[in-house]
Amino acid sequence: MSKHLSILNKEQLQLLVKVREGEVKLGEQVLLVQPTADWQEHLFSSNATFVLLGIPEDIGVRANGGIGGAHSAWTSALQSIVNIQSTTAFNGEELLILGAFDCNDWMEQSQAMNLAQLRELVAKIDEEVYPVIQSIIEAGKIPIVIGGGHNNSFPLLKAASLAFGESVNSINLDAHSDYRIREGRHSGNGFRYAKAEKYLDKYAMVGLHENYNSEPIINDLRTDDSIHFSYFEDIFIQQNIDFKQAILQAINFTDGQPTGIELDLDCIENVLSSAATPTGISTLQARQYVAMVADKSNCAYLHICEGATQLANGKIDNNTGKLIAYLVSDFIKAYNA
Repeated sequence: MSKHLSILNKEQLQLLVKVREGEVKLGEQVLLVQPTADWQEHLFSSNATFVLLGIPEDIGVRANGGIGGAHSAWTSALQSIVNIQSTTAFNGEELLILGAFDCNDWMEQSQAMNLAQLRELVAKIDEEVYPVIQSIIEAGKIPIVIGGGHNNSFPLLKAASLAFGESVNSINLDAHSDYRIREGRHSGNGFRYAKAEKYLDKYAMVGLHENYNSEPIINDLRTDDSIHFSYFEDIFIQQNIDFKQAILQAINFTDGQPTGIELDLDCIENVLSSAATPTGISTLQARQYVAMVADKSNCAYLHICEGATQLANGKIDNNTGKLIAYLVSDFIKAYNA
């Protein structure tokens, strides 16, 4: 099992929670792995439905030629999540916070690496991530994974496939297909690798941007009966289909098998990410997406990735963590409804 997994303890959690008289915060109610317990055994005995885990790295993004910074969202997101009000809609007892991968040595190693070396490192990270996710799913829990780059879609799909003993499906709300060729692992080809290794069966994408998906990739998508996609332009410019219909098409296409739920924050207008867009879906529509798939899909996991609070180019937006907290709470509330 991964030597990089860092289990969150009570003292670390208490430092994040802003206690206020007359209120109960989620961080006062959430479950943790007991200090003396084996975390894998603890998962089987826990009453939690969901397990929260962070992968704070930006190596896969940089291996895809992108701007670093995706590692910065996790801490901000965690602090926002644990300070949500505990209510009957979401009281926290359904959530176990496992912790996060300690990516510091990977990040340090990566600073002096060229593109080929970064891609080799991403493949090594894959090998540490998937067994942890597999253990969570095998314990009957739903992982909620905060990235990190979209490279982590591959180990998540691999983990789900191995845990369920079959190829799984995926729905991805994204401006990009992340279906680039297998040229070494990075944030732009996780689904292609998962397809090639038969971890991924049906792949449905919602809201691809015509300007940022190459013709060869689109041709590959169009000629594969196990792939479905809709364009952002069809939904919001030509208005040939509305947003909820596009999501329902993806849900119906992937119906019948465990389905990994993916949300790349770079498809949301003006959210800080390596590939931030000035024209995309709204934060409200992103929330509607996670609520719909949680309610209507056979969810294997939720993966929220590519967001940042600070990029390597100096851009800062402290709202990213709070947005992720909204998305996580929407998913859990809709799943439990």
